[in-house]
Amino acid sequence: MEIKIYSQSDEDKLFGMLRKEGAEWEPYWGVANIEKYKKALANSTVFVVYDEGELCGYIRCRDDDGFGVYIYDLLVDKTSRGKSFGRMLMDRVRSHFPNETVYVMSDVDAYYEKQGYQREGTIWKLV
Repeated sequence: MEIKIYSQSDEDKLFGMLRKEGAEWEPYWGVANIEKYKKALANSTVFVVYDEGELCGYIRCRDDDGFGVYIYDLLVDKTSRGKSFGRMLMDRVRSHFPNETVYVMSDVDAYYEKQGYQREGTIWKLV
């Protein structure tokens, strides 16, 4: 198992993994937004995890200039779930930003509760 900083050489594998997830992740890999998401990846801190040479997960976050680090995306391939890769990726973010509070922007609250993370309010969409 290897966790490393995302590079453009990981792009095809990452988008392949996103496509396998189907419609839920289509806003990232679909024709309408793929270039925007590539830009988001380039402007974020992204780590990927490989197991036996296969990309099996990633995490994307941003530092808010000392006001915390926000995790926007965390995905582990369906075939690799249950092996603690998600937790390892989150721990990697925490170790990369040792003096920052790390927050998760999520709609999968049960996962983070199971990991023992503390709830800090909520997020709202302005319409």
